[in-house]
Amino acid sequence: MKCDKENMLLYAVTDRAWTGKQSLYEQVEEALKGGITCLQLREKNLSDEEFLKEAIQIKALCNKYKVPFFINDNVEVAIKSGADGIHVGQDDMAAGRVRELVGDKMMIGVSAHSVKEAVEAVKNGADCLGVGAIFSTSTKKDASVLDLKVVADICKAVDVPVVAIGGIKKDNISKLKGTGVDGVALVSAIFAADDIKAECEELRKLSADMIK
Repeated sequence: MKCDKENMLLYAVTDRAWTGKQSLYEQVEEALKGGITCLQLREKNLSDEEFLKEAIQIKALCNKYKVPFFINDNVEVAIKSGADGIHVGQDDMAAGRVRELVGDKMMIGVSAHSVKEAVEAVKNGADCLGVGAIFSTSTKKDASVLDLKVVADICKAVDVPVVAIGGIKKDNISKLKGTGVDGVALVSAIFAADDIKAECEELRKLSADMIK
C-alpha cells in the first residue's frame, strides 16, 4: 500500500494516559470526527491479546472514517488486526525484517533522527518517516530535540512522506513552515484536550497552513 502524503497531515498517536472521562475508543472517534488523517495505536502496557482485541475495534472505527490505521511496534498485532501500517523506532525491528513479515500491502513507518537514518530506512522499505523530536516533549523525556535544519535536510534526502513529531502543539506548528514536512504527529496536543474534536479541527487548519 502506497503512503499518501495527504494522509500524513494530522497524524494522531494514542496514549491512554488521558483516558478517564472517555474511553480510548471514544477519544479516537472524537479525533476522527475532528479531522485527523491517520491514527497510530500505541500501547506499551497491554498484553498482546488485549492489544489485538483493541486494535480490531479501533481499526473498524478508522475504516468507518476512511482513515489509515497504524500499529506502533507490534508486528504480530499489526498483521492479525489487518492494520494499514506498522510504525517502528530505531531500537525496534529493522524495516527490512518488518517488510519480510508484513509483505507489500502494509505501510511501514520508521522513526528517524538524522539524514543517515532516514535514507537507510527508505532503502530498507520505509513508506513514511516520523522525524523528531522537534520540540521537547513530556511523552518521551529521553528524546533529544532535532534542529529544524536537519528536518529540512531529511525531507530533501528522501522521496517518502515525512511527519514531524515531538512536543508539537497549536502555538508552535507554524515554526515547521518551510521545512518540507508533510504533516505533524501529535499525542498530548490531541488526547489531553478537553474537547478533542474541536482541538483537531483547529490543528488540522494550522497543519494545512504550515505545509502551504
